[in-house]
Amino acid sequence: MLRNFFMLAACAWLSAADIAHADTSPIPAADYKVARSWRVGGNNGWDYLGLEESGGRLFVTRDERVDVIETVSGKLVGNVAHTAGVHSVAFAPALKRGFTSNGRTNTVSVFELDTLRVIQEVPISGTSPDAILYEPQQNHILTANRESANLTVIDAGTLQVVATVPLPGPPEFMVTDEAGHIYVNIDSAPGRMILIDAKSLAVKARWPLKECANPTGLAFDVANHRLFSVCANQVMAVTDSVSGKSIAQVVIGRGSDGAVFDPELGLVFSSNGIDGTLTVIHQDSPDEYRVIATVTTQVSARTMALDPATHKIYLAAAQFGPPPAATDEQPRPRATVVGDSFVILIAQPK
Repeated sequence: MLRNFFMLAACAWLSAADIAHADTSPIPAADYKVARSWRVGGNNGWDYLGLEESGGRLFVTRDERVDVIETVSGKLVGNVAHTAGVHSVAFAPALKRGFTSNGRTNTVSVFELDTLRVIQEVPISGTSPDAILYEPQQNHILTANRESANLTVIDAGTLQVVATVPLPGPPEFMVTDEAGHIYVNIDSAPGRMILIDAKSLAVKARWPLKECANPTGLAFDVANHRLFSVCANQVMAVTDSVSGKSIAQVVIGRGSDGAVFDPELGLVFSSNGIDGTLTVIHQDSPDEYRVIATVTTQVSARTMALDPATHKIYLAAAQFGPPPAATDEQPRPRATVVGDSFVILIAQPK
């Protein structure tokens, strides 16, 4: 999947024709609905959303800053500055710190969770950091560096780079577990997944993702050892996290860049930016999955965050205008966000 490095649009692959002719899935809507929306505004694009552990604040990456929204009121209560080209945010509650991956400066911004003040900007060992992950067992911060096809590992205490892990392709989303495993989607066709030992930082396995092209978003059912990768060819690939065995492939909507798993409800979700839908998948058993609903969201709503306590899903979306004229510096300019159309949608059980 092509990613917009400057994030001036929510979907780098989303053309005006896609928006005009977006089709929704024929599967009828069921138990989830978009209950409300918060108009945040601003002309910036966005990438990943992060919900802090308490569920009280939603962090939305907005290119040169991170907007912080109170989830009770939907009000913008602050922002994290000094995050040029920010893609993602990670939290270390025990350290009372947060971390952002800054794609334009190849840095990680370290900020205080209570004040949102940036206390340090750490240069990384790769280029174009995208996803970011806090791994608590070793107290490490990891950035997935797309252009250099590697991971940078930072000691979350000393804020020093301690390792660089080479990968066989551009890394996308990452997840971890308490057993000391890190799983990374590799954005390639066919798709692949890499298993890394969190202590030694050695690559332990390379698994093909069956019938999956260019995986991006990744979710994890830790209890049942199931990984859920959303792919550019409208497939969610289900993988056994112990053996790497392919378990199932589920049809999802177009333009997904996000996956989440709700363990209490046994539901997996895919946010589909081109269709403007949320695919709701029921886990009948660890080996059996079926789509039970396709919920209408908004075209461009491709990333999301889940609150497992309330089962609410937060999605970001905006309207797009025509792209600006091409220049020598930008021969293929992307569509731009219509002024103040940026919103957060809240999907929840009916």
